[in-house]
Amino acid sequence: MRYLLRSIGIYLLALYFVPQLVPGFTVNGGFITLLIGAAVLALMFMVLKPILKFISFPVNILTLGLFSIIVNAFILYLLTILVPNITVQPFTYQEAHIYGFITPKTAFNTFFAYAFSAFIISCINSIIRWVIK
Repeated sequence: MRYLLRSIGIYLLALYFVPQLVPGFTVNGGFITLLIGAAVLALMFMVLKPILKFISFPVNILTLGLFSIIVNAFILYLLTILVPNITVQPFTYQEAHIYGFITPKTAFNTFFAYAFSAFIISCINSIIRWVIK
């Protein structure tokens, strides 16, 4: 029970920070939507992700673990279906100049928007879990 509540809290923080980092990810409806989305996301990651990882194990071995991003994107897609106030749309990052490094203008279609958002959620989740420990 404690693990479930901790996971819900971590995903709540992740769902709060992702719209600030990813322009195509939106959460409408305030704290209640964040809480429902975090609960659904935590349950799906606890129940559905191990099943999908077991089914996709051979493909995951062939891609050296990169297919797990696709599994996470699929779970995020299911979240947007179950919680309609959370949406992921195609977006574009503009060109940036950071300390002499130039990043080009990058456009993400719907599939890559889901994959990138799932990657950012996984990174935030990992960082928060590392800070907690």
